[in-house]
Amino acid sequence: MKLSDIDLNLFVVFDAIYTEGNLTRAGEIIGITQPAVSNSLSRLRNLFDDPLFVRTAEGMVPTPVAQNIIGSVRQALGLIRCSVQESESFDAKVSDKRFRVSMTDLNQAIVLPNLFNQIKEMAPAVSVDCYQVHRRDMNIELASGNLDLAIDIPLTPDPQIKQTSLFSHPYVCVINQDNEFVGDKLDVETYLKLQHIHISTRRGGLGHVDLTLGKMGKKRNIVLRTQHYLSTPTLVANTNFALTVPKSFAEFLVAGTSTRYLVLPFEVPNLESFLYWHESTDRDQANIWMRKLIIDGYRN
Repeated sequence: MKLSDIDLNLFVVFDAIYTEGNLTRAGEIIGITQPAVSNSLSRLRNLFDDPLFVRTAEGMVPTPVAQNIIGSVRQALGLIRCSVQESESFDAKVSDKRFRVSMTDLNQAIVLPNLFNQIKEMAPAVSVDCYQVHRRDMNIELASGNLDLAIDIPLTPDPQIKQTSLFSHPYVCVINQDNEFVGDKLDVETYLKLQHIHISTRRGGLGHVDLTLGKMGKKRNIVLRTQHYLSTPTLVANTNFALTVPKSFAEFLVAGTSTRYLVLPFEVPNLESFLYWHESTDRDQANIWMRKLIIDGYRN
């Protein structure tokens, strides 16, 4: 078998099927139809004289042959991508590239103002699409190229995903400036008596604050649970509700409003955020430029 006789695009399809375990989703990731994926899989099966994937109730399960070759296939594809990307120059001043970045609304509030001040100066035609990808899909979206970067909490390590710590922010308690129950300092007893807003993308479960209080044998009074940080400023400004958030967001929230924030009367682990990207874009000049812009904004 000669390498020149093999369509290397077949290995792109192979990687997508292995990642997704579904022919339709594999096609969506690489931009071809499901019949085209099936045709490519048929050609791969002939090439290796092996089924490669077996259809089950859980999806397309790789055979031992597929499991044995996936590492080499991904390594080869990564080298090809890197070679192409290294040959491409990136001039921020004239580029009209659109970056796709996954981040929560909290991270958007923290990151975007500073980031766009830099972009406006250095790359006036560059644009950014921000949306939140579910954490279980983030690695796949980065691998497929649907995402350039992601900013999120510490996640389960993946050998194909590069990461660097971006920031670590302490939590504080935001209240109305005229909140009659709180003075200049906050003690545990007063904190527990307040009516709290809890922000979480999940429908149930506890956050860092509640886990810390639980270890102390205490529980706060949560009267409102919401998924979005940016829905809370007006609520806090017009009620006696308390909102426990990272200090960086509290500073954004209290600016120009009738709210203030106080140091928590107990220790809570900081909010940590990391910047993520796929190893195939590690040497991509555009990706490097955007990573540096984001990182420098929090390390200078």
